[in-house]
Amino acid sequence: MMRKLPPLYALRAFEAAARLLSFSRAADELALTQSAVSRHIRTLEDHFGCQLFVRQGRQVSLSTAGELLLPGVSRGFDALEHSCAQLKHNAKVIRLKAPPSLTIRWLLPVMAGFRQQYPEYDVQLTSSWMHSDYVDFHREPFDGAVLLQNSAPPAGVQVTELFAEWLLPVARPQMVGEQPWRLEDLQAAALLHPTHDRRDWRLWLEGMGLLGKVDLNGGQAFDTIDLAMEAAALGYGVAIGDLTLLAEDTACGRVALPWPVAVASGARYVLMLPSERATQPALQALAEYLATQAQHQRLPEVERLSRNSVT
Repeated sequence: MMRKLPPLYALRAFEAAARLLSFSRAADELALTQSAVSRHIRTLEDHFGCQLFVRQGRQVSLSTAGELLLPGVSRGFDALEHSCAQLKHNAKVIRLKAPPSLTIRWLLPVMAGFRQQYPEYDVQLTSSWMHSDYVDFHREPFDGAVLLQNSAPPAGVQVTELFAEWLLPVARPQMVGEQPWRLEDLQAAALLHPTHDRRDWRLWLEGMGLLGKVDLNGGQAFDTIDLAMEAAALGYGVAIGDLTLLAEDTACGRVALPWPVAVASGARYVLMLPSERATQPALQALAEYLATQAQHQRLPEVERLSRNSVT
């Protein structure tokens, strides 16, 4: 049955004008004249038999009908753009995003190996600040994302688990003696926090049964776990690090583990792929390679505790 829709050009003009709340800016964006945008919107208003904008001099705002129409039109154009992008995208190019700390301390060397094993695929890796456990493949120009996930994945996403996050203290080797630290050593140390809410130290202390025995209010707070571990390596205090992300620095003696007990945070690093593209050969190869590398990585030998364990 034929769809009874208004002209696409009119909907396009409406979406731009409604998003920008300006006919002139919409005209610039669409490479049209302002009068053309006005005519297209008038066509749409005639089609629906109601006003979509409230005009007050040069200012425009959405009418009640316009506010009802805009969300669906926006979603429709997003879906169109996404579908068109899939046809244009080169299947041999993998656009991957990941948080900065993971990129620097694990993903970059792993992806170097992937490129050697699969030279036919071009991996474009973007390291960006992001919400830790969310990706929107319909709005973001990526084919995959490696994220720290601590909640259920969104619908329409295939998840490959890589490794769990295990938290433990890390410090400059000169600060660490031959014996593991005691509680009083930790109480006297300057704490370095990977996040401003100090949650990583709080999780570790809770898992160790030490919450409330160490002051969390002092010390330096950073924006990433990588910055906190780097500050620890330079001798500015003791940080909470991730067992996998500190493995290389520990192996080469750049950092040491003053209290070699790791506590599970409950989060895990995963590869997320859009379900409709997860069977593409390039993305299948990527998922299998990352999972294999995560499974066979060499980590420091430490005791591991779940958060409900108490020493």
